[in-house]
Amino acid sequence: MTTTAILGLLAQTSIHAGAGSQTGIIDLPIQREGHNGWPCVFGSAVKGALRDKAEQQVIAGLPADKRPKDAKSYEDIQKNDAIVSVYGSSSAGDSAGAVIVTDARLLLFPVRSLTSQFKWVTCPDALRRYLADSKRLGLPEDFEIPELNDNAEESMAIVHSGVQASPAGDKQSLHSTDIFLEEYRFQTRQQDLSPIIAALTQLMQRENAGQALQKQLVIVSDDSFAHLVNHATPVNAHIALDALTKTTKGGALWYEETLPPETLLYLCLSANAARDKNGTQSAADILAKVLGLFDKAPYLQLGGNETVGMGWCIVKQQGA
Repeated sequence: MTTTAILGLLAQTSIHAGAGSQTGIIDLPIQREGHNGWPCVFGSAVKGALRDKAEQQVIAGLPADKRPKDAKSYEDIQKNDAIVSVYGSSSAGDSAGAVIVTDARLLLFPVRSLTSQFKWVTCPDALRRYLADSKRLGLPEDFEIPELNDNAEESMAIVHSGVQASPAGDKQSLHSTDIFLEEYRFQTRQQDLSPIIAALTQLMQRENAGQALQKQLVIVSDDSFAHLVNHATPVNAHIALDALTKTTKGGALWYEETLPPETLLYLCLSANAARDKNGTQSAADILAKVLGLFDKAPYLQLGGNETVGMGWCIVKQQGA
């Protein structure tokens, strides 16, 4: 039985997985990879979200009078053998978990466009890394990656060749001669992206995902992608109100960065046999428990601000 899997996470609401430190004028920036600045959700945050979902499922299975009502009784849930064998002990050093969770990596980034509702933007490097992760996990996935020269083709974008290009400005066609991503203008080059679209569709729990990708998938150069994911993320201002006067409290203004809805992330899962002292489960059993979290409700909440509806992703296993 398999002991590895890739999960696609399609954001349904904004996601704020905070970096914990201020960056420039942004008080609450999102997590990013250190070497390229691409947004991500660190593996520790993803594993914590998976563990929380597992704990909530254990609680939901208890009679109402047995459900935790204080911190002590919740600790008993965290020490449940079914939780510890998969995710490890909540006490440092007691027992390591048997599931290995990577960062949630960026694959498609939604960008505003004058020529359509929005475009899903990716780049050769992001696609190349996804293929490398699939190969590392022994999961069959292969397609030809289009190449763009970062210098000579900086303003070039590759789109699917499903419909004949039309003159610029005709918004009724699938693709115009030129497209606009944010305030930037790109000349399009048509190419058959069917194999890439088929692979991405496997990660998107979305009705008519393939048809939407045919219309909205855009591949830009690595440098253009890096610029967009660093400068086109939503940044929202927040204030605090005085409870009595209902006016803004002095100095209570902060700026929060988020990943927008429709962002596509993916994460890699690997499993070992149970490591806790009472564990007898195989690696395949461990992975099945993690994947089973999404059988009835294929959703995962990542990052902060859960009480205002942020962080919700719909989950799909690659190839399932």
